[in-house]
This record gives sequence, C-alpha cells and structure tokens, in this order.
Amino acid sequence: MDSVATLFGDLLQRLSSLPERLEIDQVVDVLRYDPMQPLLFNTGLFLVLFVAFLCIYRLVRGVRVLKMALVILFSLYFYYKSSGFSCLILLGVCVSDWVLGLLMDKAASMQRGSDALRRLIVFVNVAANVGMLAYFKYFNLIADTLSHFTTMDIRVETILLPAGISFFTFRSISYIVDLYRGQLKACRNLLDYIFFLTFFPPLLAGPVVRAKDMLPQVYSNPVATRDMTSEGIWLIITGLIKKVVIADFISGNFVERVFDNPALYSGFENLMATFGFTVQLYCDFSGYSDMAIGIALLLGYRFMENFNAPFKAQNPTEFWHRWHISLSTWLRDYVYIPLGGNRCSRPRMYFNQFATMVIGGLWHGASWMYVIWGAVHGGLLVVHKMYRRVISLAASDAVLTESGEMVMVESGPSALSRWMRPVNMILTFVMVSLTFMFFRAPSMDDVAMMWHQILFDFHLSVAPQFVESYLTIVLLMIGGYMIHITPSRMTRRVRSVFEASPAFVQAVILALVILVVIQVRQSDIVPFIYLQY
Repeated sequence: MDSVATLFGDLLQRLSSLPERLEIDQVVDVLRYDPMQPLLFNTGLFLVLFVAFLCIYRLVRGVRVLKMALVILFSLYFYYKSSGFSCLILLGVCVSDWVLGLLMDKAASMQRGSDALRRLIVFVNVAANVGMLAYFKYFNLIADTLSHFTTMDIRVETILLPAGISFFTFRSISYIVDLYRGQLKACRNLLDYIFFLTFFPPLLAGPVVRAKDMLPQVYSNPVATRDMTSEGIWLIITGLIKKVVIADFISGNFVERVFDNPALYSGFENLMATFGFTVQLYCDFSGYSDMAIGIALLLGYRFMENFNAPFKAQNPTEFWHRWHISLSTWLRDYVYIPLGGNRCSRPRMYFNQFATMVIGGLWHGASWMYVIWGAVHGGLLVVHKMYRRVISLAASDAVLTESGEMVMVESGPSALSRWMRPVNMILTFVMVSLTFMFFRAPSMDDVAMMWHQILFDFHLSVAPQFVESYLTIVLLMIGGYMIHITPSRMTRRVRSVFEASPAFVQAVILALVILVVIQVRQSDIVPFIYLQY
C-alpha cells in the first residue's frame, strides 16, 4: 500500500507541475515539419496522432466520402511531417497519373493510332517519374561522377530528397503500365486515386503496393473485421520488437562502430558485424513492413506479404523470392519481363537478370556502392542459374520415347540432397551477408579493409571475449535469426492464440510492448533504414 501511495503522490506532483495551459506556439512547433524529427511509426507523436485519427476514422467509416477525405488529409499531413512541402509533388503525381489514366482509357477506344498513343502515354509517365528520381535522388551522384571523370565542375545546392520517392514513383509507373496491358481499368474518381497513391502506411518505405491490388479495395469501401484488427495488432507488435528491440540495438551498439572503423577491429569482429548488419537490415525493414501492413489492416486494407523467412533460402534465387517480395516482383514484372525475361536466348536471359539486379541496386540509393551490390547479386543469380542447369542435366536420365526421340527426365531427390538443405541455408546466409558489405560500407576502401581484417587478422580465440563483451548483441542476433528457422507451425500457433484472445488482452500486450520499446530505444529516434529509398 505504501508503494501505491507513493506512486500516486508522485503522479499528483507531476500533474501539478504541468503548465496551466498549453501554449499554442508549442503545439504548432510540434506539428510543424522538422527535418531532424520526421514523423515515423516508432515515434510517440505518431502514436498520439494515430490513436486520435483512428477514433475519428471509426466514427466516419460508414460514410465513404468522409472516410476517404480523412485518410487523405492524414496521409498528406503524415508525408508533410516527414518530407515538408514535398507533399505537393506527391499531389502533382496523383493528378498527372489520373489524367494520363483517363487518356489511356480514351485512347483504347480510338479506331486509329490507339497503340501509338497508348505507348506515348506510358513513355510520358515513365519519363516523368524517372526524371524526378534523376533530379531529386541521383543528380548529385551524376554531378559528382562527371566532375570526377571530366574537367567539368558541377556544383549544386543541397537538393531535398522527398522521403519514399522511389516507392510512390514505382506505384505510379505500375498503374499506367497495367492500364496499357489491360490488367486494370482507369480510375474515374480523382479522390479514389489520391487515396491510393497517398495512403500513408506504405508511403515512406513500402511495401510497393500496386494499383491493381489496392484500387479494387478502395472501390469496395472495406471495413476492418475483428480478425483483421487482431492480425494488425499482432503485426504491429512484432514490427516494433524487430525494429526497436533488435535492429536499433544491434546497430547502435555494435554494427555502426565496426563499419565506421573496421581497421580497429579483428577479422572475427568484422565478420560478426557483417552478420549483425544482415540481421539488423532484415529486422528493420521487415519490422517496418509488418507495422505498415498491420496499420493498413486496422483500416480495413490488406497488402501482400513482403518477407517470407528469407534466411531459410537455399540459394540466391530463392532468397530473392523471399526478400522484399513486393520489390522483387515489381522488378520482375516491369523491368525483367520488358527486357525480354526468359523468352529469349539463354545469354540474353542471363543479361536481363543481371541488368534487372543492377537497376534494383541503383534504386536503393544514390551511390555506386548500391550499384556494385546489385551487380554482385545479379552475378550470383546468373551463376546459380547456370549451376542449376548443369546439375539438372547431370541429375537427369536419358529416356527414349516411342517416337524415337531422346528426352531428359529428372531423377528423384537423393537422401544426400535432403541432408544438404540446412547446409545450403547457412551457406546462403553467409554469402548474402558478405554481399551486404557493399550495401552498408561507405566505400570500396572500407570493404577492402573489412576483407583484409577477415582474411589476415582473423583470430577465433577472441570469440569467448567477444561473447562476454557483447552478450546482449549476440543474443539479439541469434534471436533475429531464430525468427526464421523457428518452424512455421510454432509461430502460427502462437499467433493464433494471440488473435483468438479478447481485445482487452491484446490491448494490454500491445501496451506492455510499447513500454518495453520506450525503455530500450536509443536516446534519438532511429529512422527506418529504407526511409532513404
């Protein structure tokens, strides 16, 4: 009782110390755009604003126009609080896409010149979006490269990069291209299209949501069911744990230190930092994706799964079928297939694969390090496809058909291949982790230094001291990895128990997780790693 009385007295004292009235200027300062404090899912301000928004949303969800207007206004403010007046660019893209969509629909009904006009519309849309990316995201890279290799001295003022520009431009391109392919009907209502393109959960860092997947949901005016709400809360909880508890802690307390000064650490520590960054990257981005998908579910909208246990992958090809699925499938449908896909000669197919990954690497950021990373992964995919072809031929038997034709029939899997699955899984994780050096390191000099330390200053004897000094880091790295290798049936069982529990229990668990997050988070809010893309 004494402890309760003490706690109550402390609470009264804190309340009495609050100002008698909240200054309007203070509220305005908090709500105004601050480039140093963007509005993110893992901030206290977002929690307060979203709870208020959700309460109003529940009241007006039955009135479609009011609901859509509320979501659009909140989405635009969310983007303004994250990127300032770049929200006007987003609105401009909305109007441009809507007009081009109507023109595409009209062009389809023309008797003459239909195909040419439709291709022109696609060209205009792609050129406009690529042009925006080239200016806002890659102009300084282009200028620095030209200045380095020529006598040109190009100097520009700092260009403010709109947050998430790569994501909404990709959504814009997919809308117009899908119209051209006849996979989608043009959106007639401007409000519907603005709702789709500005919808805030995936706005800043994905997943990449396509119009053909979301616009039908927008038209149907969905309402979140009890099951969707439970699933959404579960994803928000797992996302917060992945992002704040695992990713941010690993990054701030170990990974950043090693990557910033690799020469100060042994080869073993450099290798552990490489593994740690891979786990950090997964937990950071998959955590954001979980929260984005979960928040959308609370509003009645469902997105595709963006990660499917990528560290279970047996090879590089399978890894990209499991990692950032929305981006991988987008690159497949809008880059790889237009280049010719696999409906061409084998050398051309390999080139298409390689070029797609290089473009995917460049998409990640304005640095040649990302291009190199994409090229490395493109090379791995090509080598794996060549290897798989050789192995499949070797594992096949020649069979003579009744017509006298010799065909190859694949043999059944051997016992050895089944035992090799965990080995392949570990090897793929190690290989992918080593490639992420190019993704994280500031320059090739840093990559070279890390490789030098690993090859020439690797001392396994420091492992016990490392574990003792970084015990929490090691446990979190293991925990982040174990998220993958835990059997799916176990995770589904835990998830089903949570989703079947009463709403009050779910709310209590969510509140406890938020309290834990507040206790373990860094002093400064750590932005999501994919926010820069």
